[in-house]
Amino acid sequence: MLRRIALLCIALAVPALGQTTLNGAGATFPYPMYSKWFSDYHKLHPDIEINYQSIGSGGGIRQVLAGTVDFGASDGPMTDEQLKEAKIKILHIPTVLGADVPAYNIPGVTQELKFTPDVLADIFLGKINSWNDARITKANPGVNLPNQPILVIHRSDGSGTTYIWTDYLSKVSPEWQSQVGKGTSVKWPVGLGGKGNEGVAGLIRQMQGAIGYIELIYAVKNNITYGSVRNQGGEFVKASLDSVTAAAASVKNMPADFRVSITDAPGKDAYPISSFTWLLIPTQAKEQAKGKIIAAFLTWMVNDGQKLTADLSYAPLPASVAAKVKDTIKQVH
Repeated sequence: MLRRIALLCIALAVPALGQTTLNGAGATFPYPMYSKWFSDYHKLHPDIEINYQSIGSGGGIRQVLAGTVDFGASDGPMTDEQLKEAKIKILHIPTVLGADVPAYNIPGVTQELKFTPDVLADIFLGKINSWNDARITKANPGVNLPNQPILVIHRSDGSGTTYIWTDYLSKVSPEWQSQVGKGTSVKWPVGLGGKGNEGVAGLIRQMQGAIGYIELIYAVKNNITYGSVRNQGGEFVKASLDSVTAAAASVKNMPADFRVSITDAPGKDAYPISSFTWLLIPTQAKEQAKGKIIAAFLTWMVNDGQKLTADLSYAPLPASVAAKVKDTIKQVH
């Protein structure tokens, strides 16, 4: 009996064999969703731990290229030049859809504001600098907008959320396209920088007169007011699961590598600042066992993980895209 107890004590003292830890880093845009998925997957598979650092898409791309993580994450697709730098082929695996929203903090204004594309571009260009500007009031009749300076808040780190925002502004404003352009990092004409969606959300909450762009779930979680945006169909649409899904439906021919933009999507129901977000997966893992685990997680993510998206204000992958993703996962080993 004593021998049995001694053996049991030794067994309990030894760490579980076969424990595998995957390390990833990148986008803050899908971080709430990824945290939920990685936690739930660990509950199903206690021998697998997935650590994820929410450091921004720029950092995720850099780390996956350097090989310091098992996977990266980005809301802005890697460029052709970046993909050529990779020693191992990197796949873009779309995971969910989300939205950038224009979030603001205006004293005395609780109504949902309406923003036209040109007004958003000119606010971020620094050409519109007061909340009672005639172009803002024209789109918002009946709203008592104060003579308050507009304080623009943007990301300070390399960010896929920035990529989505600037991709949209580049499509709707020739001046933005020529002066600033799109990217995970840009030279901002005006404003203050915050680190991560969390940092931008925090600054908007603290600073009266502020406007910034954050992922929908951060606005919802922090009770920050955000406005609707006029789309290509001429409708003012607020970000929601339905309006993001409508934007995704605009993709008639998904490219084989999944690098696609759905900002400024056509259709009267589409929210115009929507985007896929991607995991950046090397086709060949540093360890064969990890490759199999990553492929198994991705398969679970496409089949079961998609059912968890709505609770966190993300839209699931369209069925046609999910089917293509399942085929692509077969390349991971």
